[in-house]
Amino acid sequence: MALIAVGLVLLAVAPFVVYPIFVMKLLCFALFAAAFNLLLGYAGLLSFGHAAFFGGAAYFTAHAVKEWGLTPELGVLVGVAGAAALGLVVGFLAIRRQGIYFAMITLALAQMFFFFCLQARFTHGEDGIQGVPRGHLFGLIDLNQPLAMYGFVAVVFLAGMVAIHRITESPFGMILKSIRENERRATSLGISVGSYKLAAFVMSAALAGLAGATKALVFQFATLTDVGWQMSGEVILMTLLGGIGTMIGPVVGAAIVTALENYLATSDFPPTIVIGLAFMLCVLAFRRGVVGELLATRWGKRLAGRSED
Repeated sequence: MALIAVGLVLLAVAPFVVYPIFVMKLLCFALFAAAFNLLLGYAGLLSFGHAAFFGGAAYFTAHAVKEWGLTPELGVLVGVAGAAALGLVVGFLAIRRQGIYFAMITLALAQMFFFFCLQARFTHGEDGIQGVPRGHLFGLIDLNQPLAMYGFVAVVFLAGMVAIHRITESPFGMILKSIRENERRATSLGISVGSYKLAAFVMSAALAGLAGATKALVFQFATLTDVGWQMSGEVILMTLLGGIGTMIGPVVGAAIVTALENYLATSDFPPTIVIGLAFMLCVLAFRRGVVGELLATRWGKRLAGRSED
């Protein structure tokens, strides 16, 4: 409860201390990383194509808001629905395989979607969809105001994190963990492993789409960068840096990567080299990620204290 209270205070204070657009970008990527962690950290499925859902939702929302004239909340719903449908198709094909084969299938299908976005007329090719209007939320709140837009992004982020926490702490989440630990044993207990994997994949895709749809409204454009394989690699890096299988880990990882990219963008030193060095340091010194190591140390001390008693 104390951590939740601190987090809420930081969310409330952040736009008055830090550039609001940067904070909104951080929240979008944090939700994206948390959605990916739902699949990798709790179901044990490594996807190399999650950018398809993130960027696909950005395109769907941008097109719906700009061309169809939908309100922002309806545009976000269109993006989430599109990402969920895309996740259903990709997941149905990918869960038939395991391990590296699963990862390669997701990468191949995501690249197919990338080239579709490159050729499709509604995406405008390499130019992307630009000048996306933010509009008025529920017809009342003008999202062109920075604080109003920040409040909307913060609420979406909190709703997404609450949904992920509810999923992981439910009986459904417990079954996902059992599949991750020992799939054969879960099958022997009568669990329909394929159905649970597909459900987890669709949920993760929908939440990643929620992040992508929100990002399209924040920056008012959707481009091929959002669906490229580099974006899939970036979200994997965020999750590994923060800590797989933890709620706060992906948020911390997203904050580290986003901050490095933002503050090194104007320097002569390539941000990718710094991020790569940070990843190497994490692999060598923090095998569980930053948050994972901190939690392991805390629980280790508690266990040590109990054993002494």
